[in-house]
Amino acid sequence: MFSHKRCIQACLYVLGVSLLLSACHSGPPWQTKDISGLMPRLAFTLTEANRDKLVHATDYRGKYALLYFGYTHCPDVCPLTLTRLKRVLSNLGSAAQDVRVLFVTVDPKRDTLSILKRYTEFYGPHIRGLRGTQPALRELTKMYRVTYGYGKADAQGNYAVSHSSAIYVFDREGRARLLFRPTDSVAAITADMKRLIAENP
Repeated sequence: MFSHKRCIQACLYVLGVSLLLSACHSGPPWQTKDISGLMPRLAFTLTEANRDKLVHATDYRGKYALLYFGYTHCPDVCPLTLTRLKRVLSNLGSAAQDVRVLFVTVDPKRDTLSILKRYTEFYGPHIRGLRGTQPALRELTKMYRVTYGYGKADAQGNYAVSHSSAIYVFDREGRARLLFRPTDSVAAITADMKRLIAENP
């Protein structure tokens, strides 16, 4: 029969092995926010300004899709976000070919396809502008719990648009995997993108 001491040792050994296997299975924590299993797969039907055609989320399968909601008249957050993503894409090197940044306008009234095309192409070829009707936009933002709203127009008809600033990351199969927040550094985003791409190069 096992002594009490040997029984405790055996239990500690089993516990240690279990913890080791668990750590090996889950891997180190992501530097950004892991949202695996918390959001639905990427799904939409919108018009891509860069190609002037109706597209579906499935058209981007096989790529890593970074979904961001903004508008071209945004004075600060959107330009800063797209500039950061441009740096991330540059850091990825040739792997950037497998990434698409999907910039969905929350201001379709002012963001015509031609304006959206010029705006996104300024930041690079991997950034695509998407535009939809208000019903389509509401459906998409509700799906991913994104909020937006319009301020009061001034005498010239200009108005501000409040909107969520997070970036949703989907893998090649359209599954939600990561959430990039404004506080996440370019280095952290780059590291997590490289790790995600390495899962299925």
